[in-house]
Amino acid sequence: MYINPAYSATVPPPVMEARRWLSDTPPPAHLPLINVSQAAPVDPPPEGLRRAMADALVHDDATHLYGPVLGLPDLRSCLAGQISTIYNGQVTAEHTAITAGCNQAFAAVTATLAGQGDAIMLPCPWYFNHKMWLDMTGVGCQVLPTGPDLLPDPEHAARLITQGTRAIALTSPNNPGGVEYPAELLLAFYRLCKSKGIALIVDETYRDFHSQTGAPHDLFTDPDWDQTLIHLYSFSKAYRLTGHRVGALVTSPARLAEVEKFIDSVTICPSQIGQHAALWGMNNLADWLAGERAEILARRAALTQAFDNLDGWDLQGCGAYFGYGTHPFEAEASDKLAQRLVKDHGILLLPGTMFGPTLAEGGAGRAERELRIAFANIDKSGIATLAKRLAAVQPA
Repeated sequence: MYINPAYSATVPPPVMEARRWLSDTPPPAHLPLINVSQAAPVDPPPEGLRRAMADALVHDDATHLYGPVLGLPDLRSCLAGQISTIYNGQVTAEHTAITAGCNQAFAAVTATLAGQGDAIMLPCPWYFNHKMWLDMTGVGCQVLPTGPDLLPDPEHAARLITQGTRAIALTSPNNPGGVEYPAELLLAFYRLCKSKGIALIVDETYRDFHSQTGAPHDLFTDPDWDQTLIHLYSFSKAYRLTGHRVGALVTSPARLAEVEKFIDSVTICPSQIGQHAALWGMNNLADWLAGERAEILARRAALTQAFDNLDGWDLQGCGAYFGYGTHPFEAEASDKLAQRLVKDHGILLLPGTMFGPTLAEGGAGRAERELRIAFANIDKSGIATLAKRLAAVQPA
């Protein structure tokens, strides 16, 4: 049986791989599982939103038909208006497209940017689905190392740019690192990309949970922003719509004409029900979303405090849905430790080996010391229990 070698060389989906540990090395029966492996809300949307979705399903026949490839006009206009207000920029509906989740937004826009022989630069540790997509499509990944604070250096990036570099992709607040990129850092990368004639992709999936009030950057204030900046967003985290796959990308109308080809060939259009839900959420759930943000920020503070009291465990970054740091067991690689945490302590998290190259892959050994905790699904009490279990872990 022939399989495209680019696919066979790509790692399996990390979250699914980690879930298999639950059957291969089941957790202790007396310890309820603490699942901090995936960054996704487990609660359903608020009742008002669910009722709006049901109403659209029953009374709007168009929800059962193909919709516009680039998304519902009302949702595109609403998103453009929101971005213009938040970022004090000029964004129109013609700059926006709705996608089947933010992963599709990344896939669609990178497909318009790069092909085989080209490359896109990713900071490391990277979001694994970004790296997987580049690997599957034969686009090179230029690895941009980050410092102990998990922030990339634009001067280092400048030295890595080659004739084949088509874009630098940043995620802020970061997945997996949790760190929020300062506005001046994003501006430095924007100026670098603009000077080199390449794109700057800024994935702001977790924008709604940023600790800063107001705009996280001012990149949209440049009148020519759409010639360099590509903005990605997700409604899934904001309104608990992960199963409905609703994301967005914002870029130039000319690039969206190419994105339309990709979407039409893959999903034809985004989910109609998901789009109606996102639009209703934007128009009705501002106060509710503010409460969700406050809760995530409280959990962030709780995780930071918990790690301050854990000997040998260090948080390098913490924000949005994620804490990312190092474990104290130098002789044990993080992938082995992660499986042992399931079997002995009832903790399911992801190892750093899923977010960067291992020693065998040419890495510097950093990935073997790191772990990601997706804390959005556990409250402050759950975070305290997690910390207690981590404190009990002994060397293998």
